[in-house]
Amino acid sequence: MKKTNKMTLIASATVALAFTHLAHAQEKQVEMKFGFWVPAQHSLAKTSIEPWAKSVEAASKGSIKVSLFPAQQLGKAADHYDMARDGIAEITWVSPGYQASRFPIFSASELPFLISQPGQGSAAVDAWYRKHAEKEMKDVKYCFAHIHIGTLHSKKAITDPAQIKGMKIRPANGTVAQTMVSLGASNVQVSAPESRDALDKGVADAITFPWDSLISFNIDKAVKFHLDAKLYAASFVWVINKPWFDGLSTTQKKVINDHCNNEWATKVGEGWGGAEDSGEAKLAATAGHTIVKLTPEQVQTWKKAVEPVTLQWSQTAQKAGANPTEVLNDLKRELTNRKAAY
Repeated sequence: MKKTNKMTLIASATVALAFTHLAHAQEKQVEMKFGFWVPAQHSLAKTSIEPWAKSVEAASKGSIKVSLFPAQQLGKAADHYDMARDGIAEITWVSPGYQASRFPIFSASELPFLISQPGQGSAAVDAWYRKHAEKEMKDVKYCFAHIHIGTLHSKKAITDPAQIKGMKIRPANGTVAQTMVSLGASNVQVSAPESRDALDKGVADAITFPWDSLISFNIDKAVKFHLDAKLYAASFVWVINKPWFDGLSTTQKKVINDHCNNEWATKVGEGWGGAEDSGEAKLAATAGHTIVKLTPEQVQTWKKAVEPVTLQWSQTAQKAGANPTEVLNDLKRELTNRKAAY
């Protein structure tokens, strides 16, 4: 009797396993077009987007095919949020700061001198923003957020914020644009791929950018002085077309959800953010480039000079119906807990 029960259990397990394999084999095949605006050889693509896509394909046993569309192939950099919303791509990499004032809560993560490092900084920003994304980005499925940290690169050495007055600067996002205006600069609104041309033609005198991307976009040919300061964070989100996600099978939805979490936010922050930070050493070792160091006193001068930006952000967030003190304190708490506060 015991032997019979054992054989029955084995047979049942074999049948269950067969049905599992059959289910995977019969899983509908879907394409996930991934739109992003940096080049295919960019460090973000290599450290983060390609590994993520391969992981999704492997976890779905090939039923989700991720097709990559880099370098603005599906639309301009500033349009990537709407591209996911409208189904031009199933998933996109978005810089919300490219559409100033559209996402006022999220822009808190871009305030100057706030975040010290990209890995745990990304984890903190993602954990903080998840509850806000349900309202502020309700027309897409939020996947995760991450950051890199950038600084000022210019045609002349800049050590004091007073030197910014009268300059023409290409900002990384809307919050950085406000920062530059508060210091007396005028903004040159061009996307990252268009920045080198603006500097070469004298349309811009300086640019706020991460370290390694300065090299991959060949912008290092146009600017030779680099401020050694964690001036700002540029924050990004990965967002998914809702109707596409809703049409997935239960198994496929789990695969996507398992790849849209805080763990992946941290991985991307560490992978890409670390790669970006490595560019400083590359530029320091390149003839003709100067890393401009700041004394602790000079850093305090900068921090004092940009304080009005936080006040301006608070006013914008309040108009949008948020409690700016609560929002910013929550973010700072996450950053402190993860040892990523400036």
